[in-house]
Amino acid sequence: MTKYYFLSFIILFAFGEISMAQNAISKKPNIIYIMLDDAGYGDFSAFGSKHIKTPNFDKICDEGMKFTQHYSGSAVCAPTRSVLMTGLDTGHTPRRDNTAKSNTKELIEANGRPLVFLEDKHLTVAESLKEAGYKTGGIGKWGLGNPGSSGVPENQGFDYWFGYLDQLHAHNHFSEEIWEDGKMIELLGNINGRKEQYIPYLQENKTLDFIKKNKDEPFFLYLAYTPPHGEYIIPEEDPFFKQYDGLPGGKKVQHYAAMVTRTDYTVGKIMNLLKELEIDENTIVFYTSDNGPNPLFAKNINSGGDLRGIKRSLYEGGIRAAMVVRWPNVIPKGEVSDFIWDMRDFFPTACEIANTKIPNGLSGQSVLKTLKGKNQKEREFNYWEIHSPFQQAVRMGNWKAIRYGTKEPLELYNLEKDMAETTNIAKQNPEIVLKIERYLETARTESPYFPAKEYVKQ
Repeated sequence: MTKYYFLSFIILFAFGEISMAQNAISKKPNIIYIMLDDAGYGDFSAFGSKHIKTPNFDKICDEGMKFTQHYSGSAVCAPTRSVLMTGLDTGHTPRRDNTAKSNTKELIEANGRPLVFLEDKHLTVAESLKEAGYKTGGIGKWGLGNPGSSGVPENQGFDYWFGYLDQLHAHNHFSEEIWEDGKMIELLGNINGRKEQYIPYLQENKTLDFIKKNKDEPFFLYLAYTPPHGEYIIPEEDPFFKQYDGLPGGKKVQHYAAMVTRTDYTVGKIMNLLKELEIDENTIVFYTSDNGPNPLFAKNINSGGDLRGIKRSLYEGGIRAAMVVRWPNVIPKGEVSDFIWDMRDFFPTACEIANTKIPNGLSGQSVLKTLKGKNQKEREFNYWEIHSPFQQAVRMGNWKAIRYGTKEPLELYNLEKDMAETTNIAKQNPEIVLKIERYLETARTESPYFPAKEYVKQ
Protein backbone atom coordinates (compact mmCIF):
# COMPACT_ATOMS: atom_id res chain seq x y z
CA MET A 1 0.00 0.00 0.00
CA THR A 2 2.80 2.37 0.91
CA LYS A 3 4.54 1.57 -2.37
CA TYR A 4 1.29 2.27 -4.27
CA TYR A 5 0.91 5.71 -2.70
CA PHE A 6 4.56 6.46 -3.34
CA LEU A 7 4.23 5.56 -7.03
CA SER A 8 1.03 7.60 -7.29
CA PHE A 9 2.82 10.57 -5.78
CA ILE A 10 5.67 10.22 -8.29
CA ILE A 11 3.24 10.04 -11.20
CA LEU A 12 1.21 13.03 -9.99
CA PHE A 13 4.38 15.02 -9.34
CA ALA A 14 5.68 14.23 -12.83
CA PHE A 15 2.42 15.25 -14.46
CA GLY A 16 2.43 18.40 -12.34
CA GLU A 17 5.92 19.26 -13.51
CA ILE A 18 4.90 18.68 -17.14
CA SER A 19 1.77 20.79 -16.67
CA MET A 20 3.79 23.62 -15.09
CA ALA A 21 6.29 23.48 -17.94
CA GLN A 22 3.49 23.54 -20.51
CA ASN A 23 1.94 26.56 -18.77
CA ALA A 24 5.29 28.34 -18.80
CA ILE A 25 5.67 27.62 -22.51
CA SER A 26 2.11 28.60 -23.39
CA LYS A 27 2.15 31.90 -21.45
CA LYS A 28 2.46 34.79 -23.85
CA PRO A 29 5.72 36.75 -23.52
CA ASN A 30 5.68 40.02 -21.58
CA ILE A 31 6.60 43.04 -23.71
CA ILE A 32 8.36 46.11 -22.28
CA TYR A 33 9.12 49.13 -24.48
CA ILE A 34 11.41 51.74 -22.88
CA MET A 35 11.78 55.11 -24.59
CA LEU A 36 13.78 58.04 -23.22
CA ASP A 37 12.79 61.59 -24.16
CA ASP A 38 15.32 63.54 -26.30
CA ALA A 39 18.41 61.40 -25.60
CA GLY A 40 20.56 61.44 -28.73
CA TYR A 41 22.13 58.57 -30.67
CA GLY A 42 25.48 59.45 -29.09
CA ASP A 43 24.26 59.65 -25.48
CA PHE A 44 24.70 55.92 -24.84
CA SER A 45 28.13 54.58 -24.01
CA ALA A 46 27.51 51.49 -26.16
CA PHE A 47 27.07 53.93 -29.07
CA GLY A 48 30.28 55.76 -28.40
CA SER A 49 29.49 58.35 -25.74
CA LYS A 50 32.66 59.60 -24.05
CA HIS A 51 30.72 61.68 -21.53
CA ILE A 52 27.59 59.80 -20.39
CA LYS A 53 27.57 56.39 -18.73
CA THR A 54 24.71 53.98 -19.46
CA PRO A 55 25.88 50.69 -17.90
CA ASN A 56 22.49 48.99 -18.09
CA PHE A 57 21.97 49.87 -21.75
CA ASP A 58 25.44 48.47 -22.37
CA LYS A 59 24.71 45.28 -20.42
CA ILE A 60 21.52 44.73 -22.40
CA CYS A 61 23.58 45.13 -25.59
CA ASP A 62 25.82 42.31 -24.33
CA GLU A 63 22.77 40.15 -23.58
CA GLY A 64 20.69 41.06 -26.62
CA MET A 65 20.86 42.63 -30.09
CA LYS A 66 22.13 46.16 -30.70
CA PHE A 67 20.78 47.99 -33.75
CA THR A 68 22.96 50.64 -35.36
CA GLN A 69 20.45 51.67 -38.05
CA HIS A 70 17.21 51.90 -36.14
CA TYR A 71 15.13 55.09 -36.49
CA SER A 72 12.66 57.12 -34.48
CA GLY A 73 9.15 57.63 -35.73
CA SER A 74 9.88 61.33 -36.16
CA ALA A 75 12.31 64.08 -35.17
CA VAL A 76 10.09 65.40 -32.38
CA CYS A 77 8.11 63.81 -29.56
CA ALA A 78 4.37 63.78 -30.36
CA PRO A 79 4.53 62.35 -33.89
CA THR A 80 7.09 59.77 -32.74
CA ARG A 81 4.58 58.57 -30.17
CA SER A 82 1.82 58.55 -32.77
CA VAL A 83 3.95 56.41 -35.10
CA LEU A 84 4.82 53.99 -32.30
CA MET A 85 1.22 53.58 -31.15
CA THR A 86 -0.45 53.35 -34.59
CA GLY A 87 2.17 51.50 -36.66
CA LEU A 88 1.83 54.20 -39.33
CA ASP A 89 4.69 56.37 -40.58
CA THR A 90 4.48 60.17 -40.50
CA GLY A 91 2.97 60.25 -43.96
CA HIS A 92 -0.09 58.46 -42.58
CA THR A 93 -0.21 58.68 -38.77
CA PRO A 94 -2.75 61.12 -37.25
CA ARG A 95 -0.16 63.31 -35.46
CA ARG A 96 2.65 64.47 -37.77
CA ASP A 97 4.11 67.30 -35.68
CA ASN A 98 3.72 68.60 -32.15
CA THR A 99 1.09 71.12 -33.25
CA ALA A 100 -1.14 71.35 -36.31
CA LYS A 101 -0.19 73.62 -39.20
CA SER A 102 -3.68 74.13 -40.62
CA ASN A 103 -7.31 74.25 -39.43
CA THR A 104 -5.92 75.38 -36.11
CA LYS A 105 -9.03 77.38 -35.20
CA GLU A 106 -11.24 74.30 -34.90
CA LEU A 107 -8.57 72.49 -32.89
CA ILE A 108 -8.09 75.42 -30.52
CA GLU A 109 -11.85 75.53 -29.98
CA ALA A 110 -11.91 71.79 -29.28
CA ASN A 111 -8.63 71.24 -27.46
CA GLY A 112 -7.43 74.62 -26.21
CA ARG A 113 -4.35 74.43 -28.45
CA PRO A 114 -3.85 73.27 -32.05
CA LEU A 115 -3.35 69.66 -30.96
CA VAL A 116 -4.35 66.56 -32.92
CA PHE A 117 -5.41 63.71 -30.65
CA LEU A 118 -6.02 60.05 -31.33
CA GLU A 119 -9.67 59.24 -32.01
CA ASP A 120 -11.79 56.14 -31.48
CA LYS A 121 -11.25 55.15 -35.12
CA HIS A 122 -7.49 54.92 -34.63
CA LEU A 123 -6.18 51.50 -33.64
CA THR A 124 -3.22 51.31 -31.25
CA VAL A 125 -0.78 48.57 -30.38
CA ALA A 126 -2.13 48.67 -26.81
CA GLU A 127 -5.64 47.91 -28.06
CA SER A 128 -4.42 44.96 -30.11
CA LEU A 129 -2.40 43.53 -27.24
CA LYS A 130 -5.23 44.05 -24.76
CA GLU A 131 -7.55 42.12 -27.07
CA ALA A 132 -4.90 39.38 -27.17
CA GLY A 133 -5.12 38.99 -23.39
CA TYR A 134 -2.43 41.38 -22.20
CA LYS A 135 -2.61 43.66 -19.19
CA THR A 136 -1.56 47.01 -20.62
CA GLY A 137 0.22 49.76 -18.73
CA GLY A 138 1.98 53.00 -19.55
CA ILE A 139 4.19 55.33 -17.52
CA GLY A 140 5.72 58.65 -18.56
CA LYS A 141 4.62 61.04 -21.32
CA TRP A 142 1.60 60.30 -23.51
CA GLY A 143 1.15 63.35 -25.75
CA LEU A 144 -1.72 61.95 -27.86
CA GLY A 145 -4.81 63.11 -25.97
CA ASN A 146 -5.54 65.51 -23.13
CA PRO A 147 -8.17 65.09 -20.37
CA GLY A 148 -11.70 64.83 -21.70
CA SER A 149 -10.64 63.77 -25.20
CA SER A 150 -10.99 60.42 -26.96
CA GLY A 151 -7.21 60.29 -27.06
CA VAL A 152 -6.49 59.64 -23.36
CA PRO A 153 -4.59 56.36 -22.79
CA GLU A 154 -7.56 54.61 -21.16
CA ASN A 155 -9.54 55.16 -24.39
CA GLN A 156 -6.67 53.85 -26.49
CA GLY A 157 -6.11 50.42 -24.99
CA PHE A 158 -4.33 51.08 -21.70
CA ASP A 159 -5.62 49.53 -18.49
CA TYR A 160 -3.34 51.80 -16.47
CA TRP A 161 -1.47 55.04 -17.07
CA PHE A 162 0.68 57.11 -14.74
CA GLY A 163 2.25 60.30 -15.99
CA TYR A 164 1.65 63.28 -18.20
CA LEU A 165 -0.95 63.58 -20.93
CA ASP A 166 0.09 66.96 -22.33
CA GLN A 167 3.61 67.39 -23.72
CA LEU A 168 4.04 70.86 -22.19
CA HIS A 169 2.95 69.59 -18.77
CA ALA A 170 5.75 67.02 -19.09
CA HIS A 171 8.37 69.79 -18.92
CA ASN A 172 7.65 70.11 -15.19
CA HIS A 173 9.38 67.36 -13.22
CA PHE A 174 7.90 68.71 -9.98
CA SER A 175 4.32 69.13 -11.14
CA GLU A 176 1.56 69.62 -8.56
CA GLU A 177 -0.61 67.04 -10.32
CA ILE A 178 -0.26 63.97 -12.49
CA TRP A 179 -2.59 61.65 -14.42
CA GLU A 180 -3.26 58.23 -12.87
CA ASP A 181 -6.05 55.72 -13.40
CA GLY A 182 -8.06 58.07 -15.60
CA LYS A 183 -7.95 61.21 -13.48
CA MET A 184 -5.66 63.99 -12.32
CA ILE A 185 -4.32 63.42 -8.82
CA GLU A 186 -2.62 65.96 -6.57
CA LEU A 187 1.04 65.56 -5.60
CA LEU A 188 1.01 67.09 -2.15
CA GLY A 189 4.79 67.25 -1.90
CA ASN A 190 4.90 69.74 -4.78
CA ILE A 191 2.10 72.07 -3.68
CA ASN A 192 2.85 75.77 -3.16
CA GLY A 193 6.25 75.65 -4.79
CA ARG A 194 7.59 72.71 -2.78
CA LYS A 195 9.78 70.23 -4.67
CA GLU A 196 9.54 67.07 -2.64
CA GLN A 197 8.27 64.63 -5.26
CA TYR A 198 10.57 64.32 -8.28
CA ILE A 199 8.34 62.69 -10.84
CA PRO A 200 11.01 60.50 -12.52
CA TYR A 201 11.47 58.81 -9.11
CA LEU A 202 7.71 58.21 -9.00
CA GLN A 203 7.83 56.80 -12.53
CA GLU A 204 10.38 54.24 -11.33
CA ASN A 205 8.23 53.22 -8.35
CA LYS A 206 5.09 52.88 -10.47
CA THR A 207 7.00 50.78 -13.01
CA LEU A 208 8.21 48.29 -10.43
CA ASP A 209 4.76 48.15 -8.83
CA PHE A 210 3.09 47.39 -12.18
CA ILE A 211 5.49 44.53 -12.91
CA LYS A 212 5.00 43.03 -9.43
CA LYS A 213 1.21 43.24 -9.65
CA ASN A 214 1.05 41.69 -13.12
CA LYS A 215 3.83 39.10 -12.98
CA ASP A 216 1.40 36.19 -13.26
CA GLU A 217 -0.28 37.31 -16.48
CA PRO A 218 1.10 38.55 -19.79
CA PHE A 219 1.63 42.29 -19.78
CA PHE A 220 2.62 45.08 -22.14
CA LEU A 221 4.39 47.96 -20.40
CA TYR A 222 5.14 51.15 -22.33
CA LEU A 223 7.70 53.23 -20.46
CA ALA A 224 7.79 56.66 -22.13
CA TYR A 225 10.11 58.11 -19.51
CA THR A 226 10.38 61.91 -19.46
CA PRO A 227 14.13 62.42 -18.80
CA PRO A 228 16.33 63.85 -20.16
CA HIS A 229 13.83 66.28 -21.72
CA GLY A 230 13.77 69.80 -20.32
CA GLU A 231 13.24 71.31 -17.88
CA TYR A 232 16.74 69.90 -17.34
CA ILE A 233 16.62 69.26 -13.65
CA ILE A 234 17.49 66.48 -11.25
CA PRO A 235 17.84 66.88 -7.48
CA GLU A 236 21.43 67.93 -6.90
CA GLU A 237 21.70 65.50 -3.98
CA ASP A 238 21.17 62.67 -6.46
CA PRO A 239 24.50 60.77 -6.66
CA PHE A 240 24.39 60.77 -10.45
CA PHE A 241 24.40 64.57 -10.50
CA LYS A 242 27.64 64.71 -8.54
CA GLN A 243 29.14 62.13 -10.88
CA TYR A 244 29.07 64.64 -13.75
CA ASP A 245 30.63 67.60 -11.99
CA GLY A 246 32.83 69.52 -14.45
CA LEU A 247 31.16 68.25 -17.62
CA PRO A 248 31.59 70.59 -20.65
CA GLY A 249 28.71 73.04 -21.03
CA GLY A 250 27.97 73.83 -17.41
CA LYS A 251 25.22 72.86 -14.99
CA LYS A 252 22.46 72.39 -17.56
CA VAL A 253 24.56 69.75 -19.34
CA GLN A 254 25.42 68.22 -15.97
CA HIS A 255 21.72 67.88 -15.14
CA TYR A 256 21.04 66.39 -18.58
CA ALA A 257 23.77 63.76 -18.31
CA ALA A 258 22.69 62.81 -14.79
CA MET A 259 19.10 62.41 -15.99
CA VAL A 260 20.18 59.94 -18.68
CA THR A 261 22.27 57.86 -16.28
CA ARG A 262 19.62 58.01 -13.54
CA THR A 263 17.00 56.68 -15.96
CA ASP A 264 19.39 53.97 -17.10
CA TYR A 265 19.73 53.06 -13.42
CA THR A 266 15.93 52.61 -13.31
CA VAL A 267 16.21 50.25 -16.28
CA GLY A 268 18.73 48.23 -14.27
CA LYS A 269 16.19 47.92 -11.46
CA ILE A 270 13.61 46.68 -13.96
CA MET A 271 15.96 44.01 -15.30
CA ASN A 272 16.85 42.84 -11.78
CA LEU A 273 13.18 42.63 -10.81
CA LEU A 274 12.37 40.50 -13.86
CA LYS A 275 15.00 38.01 -12.70
CA GLU A 276 13.86 38.14 -9.09
CA LEU A 277 10.27 37.37 -10.14
CA GLU A 278 11.51 34.60 -12.49
CA ILE A 279 9.84 36.15 -15.53
CA ASP A 280 13.05 37.36 -17.16
CA GLU A 281 13.21 34.62 -19.78
CA ASN A 282 9.62 35.26 -20.81
CA THR A 283 10.03 39.02 -21.24
CA ILE A 284 11.24 40.92 -24.30
CA VAL A 285 12.66 44.40 -23.62
CA PHE A 286 13.09 47.20 -26.18
CA TYR A 287 15.22 50.20 -25.08
CA THR A 288 15.58 53.37 -27.18
CA SER A 289 14.92 57.16 -27.34
CA ASP A 290 12.28 59.18 -29.17
CA ASN A 291 14.31 61.58 -31.37
CA GLY A 292 17.60 63.44 -31.67
CA PRO A 293 19.11 65.79 -29.09
CA ASN A 294 18.87 69.52 -28.59
CA PRO A 295 21.72 71.80 -29.86
CA LEU A 296 23.33 72.46 -26.45
CA PHE A 297 24.06 68.78 -25.88
CA ALA A 298 25.04 67.99 -29.45
CA LYS A 299 27.61 70.78 -29.19
CA ASN A 300 29.05 70.10 -25.73
CA ILE A 301 28.92 66.33 -25.27
CA ASN A 302 28.37 65.10 -28.84
CA SER A 303 24.88 63.80 -28.13
CA GLY A 304 24.28 63.38 -31.86
CA GLY A 305 27.13 60.91 -32.13
CA ASP A 306 28.85 62.68 -35.08
CA LEU A 307 25.64 62.56 -37.10
CA ARG A 308 24.40 65.67 -38.87
CA GLY A 309 21.24 67.22 -37.51
CA ILE A 310 19.44 67.52 -34.18
CA LYS A 311 15.89 67.35 -32.87
CA ARG A 312 13.36 68.71 -35.42
CA SER A 313 15.66 67.86 -38.32
CA LEU A 314 15.31 64.89 -40.68
CA TYR A 315 19.04 64.51 -41.12
CA GLU A 316 20.35 61.40 -39.38
CA GLY A 317 21.04 63.16 -36.08
CA GLY A 318 17.37 64.04 -35.74
CA ILE A 319 15.87 60.61 -36.42
CA ARG A 320 18.44 57.85 -35.95
CA ALA A 321 17.88 56.32 -32.52
CA ALA A 322 19.99 53.95 -30.46
CA MET A 323 18.12 50.67 -29.95
CA VAL A 324 18.75 47.41 -28.15
CA VAL A 325 16.36 44.46 -27.81
CA ARG A 326 16.75 41.58 -25.36
CA TRP A 327 14.85 38.31 -25.01
CA PRO A 328 16.79 35.45 -23.38
CA ASN A 329 17.06 32.24 -25.42
CA VAL A 330 15.30 33.86 -28.38
CA ILE A 331 17.42 36.85 -29.40
CA PRO A 332 21.12 35.98 -29.92
CA LYS A 333 23.44 37.45 -27.31
CA GLY A 334 25.83 40.26 -28.13
CA GLU A 335 24.89 40.62 -31.80
CA VAL A 336 25.13 43.93 -33.66
CA SER A 337 22.70 44.41 -36.53
CA ASP A 338 22.65 47.03 -39.28
CA PHE A 339 19.11 46.07 -40.31
CA ILE A 340 17.12 49.22 -41.15
CA TRP A 341 13.82 49.63 -39.29
CA ASP A 342 11.89 52.23 -37.31
CA MET A 343 9.24 52.65 -34.63
CA ARG A 344 6.26 51.91 -36.87
CA ASP A 345 7.57 48.33 -36.96
CA PHE A 346 7.02 47.82 -33.25
CA PHE A 347 3.23 47.38 -33.59
CA PRO A 348 3.32 44.43 -36.02
CA THR A 349 6.36 42.97 -34.22
CA ALA A 350 4.51 43.05 -30.88
CA CYS A 351 1.50 41.35 -32.48
CA GLU A 352 3.67 38.56 -33.84
CA ILE A 353 5.38 38.14 -30.46
CA ALA A 354 1.92 37.90 -28.84
CA ASN A 355 0.77 35.44 -31.50
CA THR A 356 -2.16 37.64 -32.45
CA LYS A 357 -3.27 38.89 -35.84
CA ILE A 358 -1.39 41.84 -37.33
CA PRO A 359 -4.04 44.40 -38.34
CA ASN A 360 -4.42 45.33 -41.98
CA GLY A 361 -3.29 48.74 -43.13
CA LEU A 362 -0.19 49.22 -40.99
CA SER A 363 2.83 50.71 -42.74
CA GLY A 364 5.18 48.87 -40.40
CA GLN A 365 6.42 45.30 -40.77
CA SER A 366 7.28 42.73 -38.12
CA VAL A 367 11.01 42.44 -37.47
CA LEU A 368 10.73 39.33 -35.27
CA LYS A 369 12.65 37.29 -37.81
CA THR A 370 15.56 39.74 -37.55
CA LEU A 371 15.35 39.70 -33.76
CA LYS A 372 15.75 35.93 -33.86
CA GLY A 373 18.94 36.32 -35.89
CA LYS A 374 17.45 35.26 -39.21
CA ASN A 375 17.70 37.02 -42.56
CA GLN A 376 14.83 39.32 -43.46
CA LYS A 377 14.17 41.51 -46.46
CA GLU A 378 14.28 45.21 -45.67
CA ARG A 379 11.62 47.66 -46.79
CA GLU A 380 12.51 49.35 -50.06
CA PHE A 381 11.57 52.84 -48.81
CA ASN A 382 11.52 54.39 -45.33
CA TYR A 383 9.69 57.73 -45.05
CA TRP A 384 9.55 60.65 -42.61
CA GLU A 385 8.00 64.10 -42.69
CA ILE A 386 7.82 66.97 -40.22
CA HIS A 387 6.21 70.39 -40.47
CA SER A 388 8.30 73.05 -38.73
CA PRO A 389 9.18 73.80 -41.56
CA PHE A 390 7.87 71.08 -43.87
CA GLN A 391 10.57 68.51 -44.57
CA GLN A 392 10.55 65.05 -46.13
CA ALA A 393 13.19 62.34 -45.91
CA VAL A 394 13.50 58.95 -47.56
CA ARG A 395 15.93 56.14 -46.94
CA MET A 396 16.31 53.59 -49.75
CA GLY A 397 19.01 51.09 -48.92
CA ASN A 398 22.16 53.12 -48.35
CA TRP A 399 20.69 56.15 -50.12
CA LYS A 400 19.22 58.95 -48.03
CA ALA A 401 17.28 61.84 -49.57
CA ILE A 402 15.95 64.94 -47.87
CA ARG A 403 14.21 68.10 -49.02
CA TYR A 404 12.67 71.18 -47.48
CA GLY A 405 9.27 72.05 -48.91
CA THR A 406 7.60 70.59 -51.96
CA LYS A 407 9.51 72.50 -54.63
CA GLU A 408 13.11 72.37 -53.42
CA PRO A 409 15.49 69.89 -55.12
CA LEU A 410 16.31 66.69 -53.27
CA GLU A 411 19.60 66.39 -51.44
CA LEU A 412 21.10 62.90 -51.74
CA TYR A 413 23.66 61.11 -49.56
CA ASN A 414 25.25 57.68 -49.57
CA LEU A 415 25.15 56.69 -45.89
CA GLU A 416 27.48 53.74 -46.38
CA LYS A 417 30.28 56.14 -47.32
CA ASP A 418 29.00 59.35 -45.74
CA MET A 419 27.02 58.64 -42.56
CA ALA A 420 27.40 62.29 -41.49
CA GLU A 421 25.66 63.51 -44.68
CA THR A 422 28.42 65.94 -45.60
CA THR A 423 28.38 65.62 -49.41
CA ASN A 424 25.24 66.06 -51.51
CA ILE A 425 25.63 63.76 -54.53
CA ALA A 426 22.23 64.31 -56.14
CA LYS A 427 23.70 65.68 -59.38
CA GLN A 428 25.91 62.62 -59.80
CA ASN A 429 22.98 60.20 -59.34
CA PRO A 430 19.97 61.47 -61.33
CA GLU A 431 18.42 58.00 -61.67
CA ILE A 432 18.34 57.52 -57.89
CA VAL A 433 16.89 60.99 -57.41
CA LEU A 434 14.18 60.28 -59.99
CA LYS A 435 13.23 56.99 -58.32
CA ILE A 436 12.87 58.67 -54.94
CA GLU A 437 10.93 61.60 -56.43
CA ARG A 438 8.46 59.14 -57.95
CA TYR A 439 8.09 57.40 -54.60
CA LEU A 440 7.43 60.73 -52.87
CA GLU A 441 4.40 61.28 -55.11
CA THR A 442 2.58 58.51 -53.20
CA ALA A 443 4.48 58.45 -49.90
CA ARG A 444 1.87 60.34 -47.90
CA THR A 445 -1.86 60.87 -47.56
CA GLU A 446 -3.20 64.38 -47.24
CA SER A 447 -4.06 65.64 -43.78
CA PRO A 448 -6.23 68.71 -43.10
CA TYR A 449 -3.95 69.51 -40.15
CA PHE A 450 -0.56 68.82 -41.71
CA PRO A 451 -0.53 69.96 -45.34
CA ALA A 452 2.55 69.69 -47.54
CA LYS A 453 3.91 73.18 -48.11
CA GLU A 454 6.57 74.98 -50.07
CA TYR A 455 9.64 75.89 -48.13
CA VAL A 456 9.82 79.47 -46.86
CA LYS A 457 13.25 80.47 -45.59
CA GLN A 458 13.14 81.85 -42.06
